Amino acid sequence: MFGNIGFIGCGNMGGAMARAVRKADPGVRLFFTNRSPEKAQALAEELDGQVQTNEWVAEHCDLIFLGVKPQMMAQVLSPLSPALSARKERFVLLTMAAGLTTETIREMAGGDYPLARIMPNTPSAIGAGVVQLCTLGVTQEETRALKGLLAGAGLVDELDEGLIDAACAVSGCGPAFAYLFLEGLIQGGKDCGLSEEKALLYGAKMLEGAARLALESHKDPAALRQAVCSPGGATIQGVHALERGNFRDVTMEAVKAAYKRTLELK
Repeated sequence: MFGNIGFIGCGNMGGAMARAVRKADPGVRLFFTNRSPEKAQALAEELDGQVQTNEWVAEHCDLIFLGVKPQMMAQVLSPLSPALSARKERFVLLTMAAGLTTETIREMAGGDYPLARIMPNTPSAIGAGVVQLCTLGVTQEETRALKGLLAGAGLVDELDEGLIDAACAVSGCGPAFAYLFLEGLIQGGKDCGLSEEKALLYGAKMLEGAARLALESHKDPAALRQAVCSPGGATIQGVHALERGNFRDVTMEAVKAAYKRTLELK
């Protein structure tokens, strides 16, 4: 369905999505454009694609990834409006810009074009990400095709657009929160005598395993936490230390602060 796929913007997330698409469909034709031509060229060489201009992508691609920062979106889309409006064949625009709704992107592009919006997170780069998807004017067949292409990035979940900012505050911003926690685990392990290498290995694998258990056991996280804690044991002492620091409340506030900022960006 999407034979020619263009990427306008080859930053970290654009590159991650391009790798996911190539992984999902080795035969699809990929085209890249970027403010820094070197980035586009490097990605084209890595993924067996071609470097093109924004205008060429707007004129010829069936699926156009807009890997552009929110504050740059209008500036990028405005010159492409004539090329998009002149097209006879169907195409789909796909945005990854936080805070910009599908209707806003349509206004910037100058037409009621089929539009998909995704919110991927950084683990998408290794196929272990979370990608929220909402659409406007996209057919069911096109949505299925999009899900198939994005599956190389990890979990793809359709969500009402009204909730996508809240989702971004959890899974989009969440990796930074998790890495901050991991930093603390590593330093604590080092203070107790572990090497940094071992502390990183044990801490990261613990987080990976704990997350899998939370998903696969279908148990409440509170019940899973309590199952680790024996009265008077080592774990409960550590939990008490976290509670004294209001760990859970601070985490909640981090999510809400990220959500508030996402709304401000609109």
